[in-house]
Amino acid sequence: MTYHILIIEDDTDINNLMAETLRKAAYNCTQAFSGTEALLQMEKTTFSLIIMDLMLPGIPGEQLLTKIKAQQNVPVIVVSAKDDLDSKIQLLQNGAEDYLTKPFAIEELLARVGVQIRRFNQTDPPMQHQLVYKGLVLYPDSFQAVLQGNELTLTRQEFKILELLLSHPKRVFSKQDIYDYAWEDYYIGEDKTINVHISNIRKKIKALTDEPYIETVWGIGFRLQK
Repeated sequence: MTYHILIIEDDTDINNLMAETLRKAAYNCTQAFSGTEALLQMEKTTFSLIIMDLMLPGIPGEQLLTKIKAQQNVPVIVVSAKDDLDSKIQLLQNGAEDYLTKPFAIEELLARVGVQIRRFNQTDPPMQHQLVYKGLVLYPDSFQAVLQGNELTLTRQEFKILELLLSHPKRVFSKQDIYDYAWEDYYIGEDKTINVHISNIRKKIKALTDEPYIETVWGIGFRLQK
């Protein structure tokens, strides 16, 4: 499944940066530079998630949030320079799912996007009866993995990493996405946890077959080998 994100931000540079980053992570993006433009886009498209600034031309962000929620059942991440607690609380009470203060790290935005996408799509994969890719079969209910007829012994995190990758074979997952899914937490900092687990999975697969299964996409993350 491809997820479609609407970005509402009047600063062209920030809007383009978010769109470029999200597209590299395999999301579809529509860019809007005002509240009015955003509402017009929502009449044409159903979005999986919306990222919006507050300081927008035309319709103020607070009013736009109410209109968005009345029009679509969609998670909203507010990105704003307003950092006072009252503003954050008010927006969350008015329906925003998350709030990120400018300036922000683009990696954190990606992590928060991944969290909200999965929370609003809990009926989607990966919780299927089985996941299959090139002779690799995962059984999520029993945490069993079979590779070309041989049992593949995995730790819980290793299994969850493969489960995530097999759920969307064409998508590139960032380290933030992988950590959030496999450890059920935000990925903070640049440690080697993900790299070590990916390396361990590759070694276990290598012991059974020379077929490569995980591809590194430099600067972005990991996906299944094409």
